[in-house]
Parts: sequence; C-alpha cells; structure tokens
Amino acid sequence: MTLEALLAYAHFLAILTLVVFISSEAALCRTEWMNAKVVERLGKVDMIYGIAAGVVLLTGLARTWWGIKGAGWYWTNGLLHLKLTMFIVVGLISIKPTIVFRRWNKELKATGALPDEAQVRSTRKLVMIQAHLIALIPLVAVFLARGFGGK
Repeated sequence: MTLEALLAYAHFLAILTLVVFISSEAALCRTEWMNAKVVERLGKVDMIYGIAAGVVLLTGLARTWWGIKGAGWYWTNGLLHLKLTMFIVVGLISIKPTIVFRRWNKELKATGALPDEAQVRSTRKLVMIQAHLIALIPLVAVFLARGFGGK
C-alpha cells in the first residue's frame, strides 16, 4: 500500500511539473514578449519540460509494474494504450519546438537576432496543441482507473 501511494505521488508530482512547464512555454512564447532573456529562458523551460515528461513516463510505467492492480490489469486495458498514444503524440509534437528553441538560442548568441513573428506564432501554436492534448490525458486516466476499457 505504501509503495502504491509513493508511486502515485511521484507520478502526480511529475505530471504537475510537466503542466507547469508547458504552461510556462505557452506564456513565454509570445511575439509581444519576445526578447533575449525570453529566448534563453524558453530553452531552459523546455529542457525541464522534457525531463518532466520522461519522469511522467517512467513513474507511469512503474505504477503499471509495481502498483496494486499489476501489469496484467493495466496492459490488457485499451485505455492505457490510448493514454500512451496520446503521450507519444505530445512528445512527437514537442520535437519541433525544442529544435526551434535551440536554434533561436544559437542565432541569438551568434548574431543577437530575435526570432521573427511568424516563427514565434507557429512555434506557440505547437506548444498550445501540446498543452491542450495534455489536458485530455487525465480524462482517459480517470476512466482507466475506474476499470473502463478492460476485458
């Protein structure tokens, strides 16, 4: 019981961290606020977001293996596969903003140039898509936890 509670806590803490940092990316990645400090901060925020995503995945997998319900219960449930698919889609979408943030940092250091409005807008759109998809994953989790989607 204690292990289950600790696994749940670690998973929830990682999820909250993920949400805080994707929200921070969305707040910072705006044309009207773009300056050198924001470009630098976006790279750092994105790195923490990526680390949090990895911890979410690892703690979630740990819950399936060592949690009370056991791997057999989780891995035969289609909703777990839907959650993982949604999480992977978010991860794939996040690749481009990560590359863009790194490029902006390199360009800033090399030339002092800030990204143009079109780049900021298109990157923010991808960040917002991620944020909205992340918000749907707990809906699937709630149904999964209550036994929906199983055999």
